[in-house]
Amino acid sequence: MTVPLMVGIDGSEASLEAVDWAVDEAVRHEVPLHLVHAAVTDHEARDLVAVASQRARKSSSAVRLSSEVLHEDATSALVDKGRNAFALVLGSRGLGDLAELLLGSVSLSVAAHADCPVVVVRGGVEHRADRFGSVVVGVEAGEGSAAAVQFAFREAHVRHCDLVAVHTWSVPVGNPGPPGLSGYSLQAMERPPAQVLDEALRGPAEHYQDVPVSSKVIEGSARQALLQAASGADLLVVGARRRHGHVGLQLGLVNHAVLHHAPCPIAVVPQI
Repeated sequence: MTVPLMVGIDGSEASLEAVDWAVDEAVRHEVPLHLVHAAVTDHEARDLVAVASQRARKSSSAVRLSSEVLHEDATSALVDKGRNAFALVLGSRGLGDLAELLLGSVSLSVAAHADCPVVVVRGGVEHRADRFGSVVVGVEAGEGSAAAVQFAFREAHVRHCDLVAVHTWSVPVGNPGPPGLSGYSLQAMERPPAQVLDEALRGPAEHYQDVPVSSKVIEGSARQALLQAASGADLLVVGARRRHGHVGLQLGLVNHAVLHHAPCPIAVVPQI
């Protein structure tokens, strides 16, 4: 049985925008779309689901649609549903979030703990409507980005668009290296940044040979580099790694920053 793409709804405009985005995504990947509303108490739950379902059907008659209402904590319910999901799609802010918050607490918590990819739908209409023809993926050293890179290639493939892979590096503070070496030379003594990026892309690139790929190796802030690249993208993809001794995913400072500030939808892909 094909696992569904799931979207969390709460009646907010942000969650309805997430429904719009999720409909297109489900049709692209030819997977069912499942709407989930979860709240401990909500007397208007059925009405909220009906409105979201009508909006989804209006967006596309081709989408295979189902829905359910769960009377439990939203974060726990969505994380649990994510164990059997193609991905979870969420709005950037819910009804209960303070206006000054850049990202809703439920979206942030689900992105930190879900076992499946979590997409937070952010940005203006032009970024949510696939008008840029580009998917951006952040690539770390090591194995932490493998699932994210695979996810990004698949997205670029079904969207018939370009993939931009970004890898950043910097010289460790307090470790200037031997006299006369530039920062890049110091990094290259261990493992050249360009090699890190090439090795991360090689396998998926061989599988998705139709995807045009451009690589960017940048010295400096990962946060700044990813946000700049995302300004001209339809989707930003980042990875998240589990750490021993911790519960769930540890998003890290960079992922927290891009989740709060990305100008386009952002996918957090766990490296399980």
